[in-house]
Amino acid sequence: MTDLPTPVPLHDAATPDRPASLMGTDARTRRRHAAETRFRRCGAAAIGVAMAALLLLMFIIVRDGAGAFRQTYLSIPVALPAERLDPQGNRDPAQMAQVLTLAYGPVLDRALKQAIADGGIRVPGLSDGDIGGLMSDRAAAQLRDRVLADPDLIGGTVAMNVLVNGRVDGFFKGRVTMDSATAEANTSAPQLQLAQALKDNGLLVTRFNPGFLTNPDASDRRPEAAGLGVAILGSLYMMLVVLILAVPIGVAASIYLEEFAPRNRWTDVIEVNIANLAAVPSIVFGILGLAAFINLVGLPQSAPIVGGLVLTLMTLPTIIIATRAALKAVPQSIRDAALAVGASRMQAVFHHVVPLALPGILTGTIIGLAQALGETAPLLLIGMVAFVRDFPAAPPEGLFEPASALPVQIYNWTQRADPAFAERAWGAIIVLLAMLLAMNLLAVLLRRRFERRW
Repeated sequence: MTDLPTPVPLHDAATPDRPASLMGTDARTRRRHAAETRFRRCGAAAIGVAMAALLLLMFIIVRDGAGAFRQTYLSIPVALPAERLDPQGNRDPAQMAQVLTLAYGPVLDRALKQAIADGGIRVPGLSDGDIGGLMSDRAAAQLRDRVLADPDLIGGTVAMNVLVNGRVDGFFKGRVTMDSATAEANTSAPQLQLAQALKDNGLLVTRFNPGFLTNPDASDRRPEAAGLGVAILGSLYMMLVVLILAVPIGVAASIYLEEFAPRNRWTDVIEVNIANLAAVPSIVFGILGLAAFINLVGLPQSAPIVGGLVLTLMTLPTIIIATRAALKAVPQSIRDAALAVGASRMQAVFHHVVPLALPGILTGTIIGLAQALGETAPLLLIGMVAFVRDFPAAPPEGLFEPASALPVQIYNWTQRADPAFAERAWGAIIVLLAMLLAMNLLAVLLRRRFERRW
């Protein structure tokens, strides 16, 4: 008896279900090949749709957020009268600081009117309010800060690059038009015509805006001066807390559960709870942080230490699961070989298993940190949505001072009415995506750097 197929007689005619030769294909084989071809095409189409959606999303983000990295500045010479800015005449910064910012506004207005006259600019219907309103409310503070930093400037003339208001800036970015200006109370057509004339004369320039990355947030009336400085620093402080707490605790717990813990009912309960915690909505961790760290312990609201503790609790399950998966991927033969040559259980784990699992541990850790960086809901509940103007100090003091975070700053700006804040929210999304991309690239590089073959 044999398992070989019965040869087809040469005189029998071939049928669709039974080919005349072993080199031929029957109907069932053709259907299987057709199904495989359709599956490959569906997979390629799915990848194509996903890539197209990703490219569309990135295009929209860059299109709407690129303007936040560019800002319009007014460059004019400003005379600094001593009788107005230093009434005492002794150039003492302490006494000069008693001169309010409001006193610097007329100085800038006079300088702008002089620049308009020198340039021979004539705009019908232009009022003094249009001239003074061309500059940002932040411009007077910029001039005051410069004078207080160098009192010897008083009595002379300095070249100033000051911010213009958000509507004029939006005019050069295409967000505001002459037609829309007639319906707005914050600008007017003559003001925009003046801005265009100043740009034609080289006094207005739109260029890269480093203040978007370094300045703190600004009030609703000064969107052109708003920046991400405090939010970026607050996010970095929180990531520092998460890195110090979540990584050693998570990795140590994973090594114990995977390599040393006995297999019994208690470890099963712990593993189930870790898996459940990984699926808990992030806002629940925010409620926990509000109740435990703020109401019970008494830590300050809006502080990076509270945000870091909340994000640590949220990140721990992710790090533990990723680390355990990396440890499980190491073959059991590595452990057996180490034990066979006389190594202890701890030596086998820390000298052989952990180094081989290190790429996966680092990857899971960085992905967990990246996930924590983009969380918003738990931070809203602990008060990090508050308006923060001052930069926190260096750690450890700065961990207990008010700060913001990038996701919260994005949410905050989307709630404001001025369209310039929406542009800045898109720009903040670009910054957040860049940080997440950098963290993921770091995970890939570390994985390749420490990867070992067995």
